[in-house]
Amino acid sequence: MSLNSTPSGERLHIGIFGKRNAGKSSVINAITGQDLAIVSHVKGTTTDPVLKAMELLPLGPVMIIDTPGLDDSGDLGELRINKAYQILNKTDIAILVVDATVGITKADNEILEKIKSKEIPYIVVMNKMDLLPHVPKDYGDNYIFVSSVDSTNIFQLKELIAKQAVADKHKFPIIKDLLKPDDTVILVIPIDKSAPKGRLILPQQQTIREILDANATALMVKENGLVKALLNLKAKPALVVTDSQIFETVAKTVPKDIPLTSFSILFARHKGDLFTLAAGAKTLDNLKDGDKVLISEGCTHHRQCEDIGTVKLPKWVNDYTGKKLIYKYTGGVEFPLDLTPYKIIIHCGGCTLNEREMQYRIECAGDSNVPITNYGIAISYMRGILERSLKVFSEI
Repeated sequence: MSLNSTPSGERLHIGIFGKRNAGKSSVINAITGQDLAIVSHVKGTTTDPVLKAMELLPLGPVMIIDTPGLDDSGDLGELRINKAYQILNKTDIAILVVDATVGITKADNEILEKIKSKEIPYIVVMNKMDLLPHVPKDYGDNYIFVSSVDSTNIFQLKELIAKQAVADKHKFPIIKDLLKPDDTVILVIPIDKSAPKGRLILPQQQTIREILDANATALMVKENGLVKALLNLKAKPALVVTDSQIFETVAKTVPKDIPLTSFSILFARHKGDLFTLAAGAKTLDNLKDGDKVLISEGCTHHRQCEDIGTVKLPKWVNDYTGKKLIYKYTGGVEFPLDLTPYKIIIHCGGCTLNEREMQYRIECAGDSNVPITNYGIAISYMRGILERSLKVFSEI
């Protein structure tokens, strides 16, 4: 995906599910008009979930996810099926592809029940209608018969997919609702060893774009340029947004009458549940020796010597609590099914995750009675500036 394309976390995620040889890959190719998925008569061609970002009319930017067959066999097959089920956690629209010559099977019904239980909008695609002597009528509003071979009803399928989409799935934007036209926002962006060469990280890019959408001005500085930037402005900035790693330093520099928050906190509101994550941070005070802490990230970046998730954050938590804690780290789509061993979960901002998956992780924590917070909120709480960091949000 190019640097100028819609980020994966902001795309509508369409998960394609079904048994082996139901024609999932053929349906994907027919929907997209491209050979995105490998088509073969050999069962189990798709062995792992495959994600492909693309534009799909009339929806726009989407993420198509091709999953392994739900009737895969053996120990390895069971692992593949579990991977397919995990994809449901990030699926905005589910498409169940059924071989119409066979009909809906037990495996199809099992995944369909899981889709319904998660309240995911869905479509059941009865594929291979070209092989049927006649096509049944009145099968149901969420059902459609298609042929991926001759493209019969593929246009109608795309229209049906579009009807399942929610127009604006985010409850809150990142920052634009906090601003008025002509406001100035200072973004404090450290450039250290962990910063990507030649570009800004995704949360910074997306925040800048929303500031421009609000007809406001984004002023970007490194931490050593913050004092000069504040002095040079004729009027106070409407808001200062900082990287969480330098929260304490920036808080000491920015006058108390200027609102201050972090990129991570903005994304906690945008994709998660700011109230729940803020409450979770306060449970850091309850940790005891030997407690397990889960630090989870949505991406799988290359970790460096001063990595925030595996190095800086554990050190800060140890220093704050004074306890000997046990840390577990996960990244990407990996997220433990059993959260009960942990006393707290500290999650990243989730910029690469879509809203459904971020909400799923928060709900899993709630179901397991395990507090959850995120990097920026935890850091601001440990530095004694959480209350100040949340003042800009009228809903808190």
